[in-house]
Amino acid sequence: MSDNGKVKTLEWIEKKIVDFVKNSPENSLKNDENRPAWGTPLVAFARGDDALFSEQKKDIGPFYWTPPELFELAYPELTIADDELAVISWILPQTRLTRQAHRHEKSLPAEAWSRARLYGEQFNELLRSKIVEWLREADIPAVAPLQLPQWQWQESKRYGFASNWSERHTAYIAGLGTFGLSDGLITPAGKAMRCGSVVARLPVAPAERPYTKYNAYCLFYSQGTCGKCIERCPAEAINHSGHDKKRCAAYIGEITSPYVEKSLGEPVSSCGLCQVAIPCEAGIPQQK
Repeated sequence: MSDNGKVKTLEWIEKKIVDFVKNSPENSLKNDENRPAWGTPLVAFARGDDALFSEQKKDIGPFYWTPPELFELAYPELTIADDELAVISWILPQTRLTRQAHRHEKSLPAEAWSRARLYGEQFNELLRSKIVEWLREADIPAVAPLQLPQWQWQESKRYGFASNWSERHTAYIAGLGTFGLSDGLITPAGKAMRCGSVVARLPVAPAERPYTKYNAYCLFYSQGTCGKCIERCPAEAINHSGHDKKRCAAYIGEITSPYVEKSLGEPVSSCGLCQVAIPCEAGIPQQK
């Protein structure tokens, strides 16, 4: 494929994603107002041989997939060089109205936020499937890592529970954002978002990351200031040392999930109070 052909293909993929999020009736909170779950997405690409994927594997654990490893699970019959793979990563920002409603809450999630977590993530799953479908129709083998039957949660010696593939870490590698004190990803659209990815046989240029540190956008790490997410966490799972995943998960499992089940009819892993009413809620905070 020529360089011009590659550029056109990447532009085509990005446009398909943006248009689908904008126009699909499934991008909905499924409330009385039928408000959209997500705003305009951000899309970026990384190459399968990016050294950060191997570094993540070493850091998280041997169970963590690199793009070539997961692609081989989906297409064992194909022999593909690492640099022939593209990782397509996207950010789905929470809408202004959802963030606004969530800011007023102190201990339990706003209904709109929980709807985004439930129905919005269902849409995100549909988006994963659609991207794979579009690419395969164009004779481009593709796979959504989280849709592989082998995907599962495991135990990282360093970080506790972790999975074979992280959408946030992938977005970081693709240049879409850096991590904050709460472990959330701070993107140009803010920390209040969901993300996803697909791996395809598609040559792309190496990712251009506008940062060199994994926590460059976080005011606490970069300047020793802020820490607003500490104040926002009702579980006291965030402190100056970082994010206690077990304490966070326990609060969701014991408090917020049963609360959301009463209104939406099923348990939802909804909280995200640390993602709003903070400087990085809707963008990268201004560095002084």
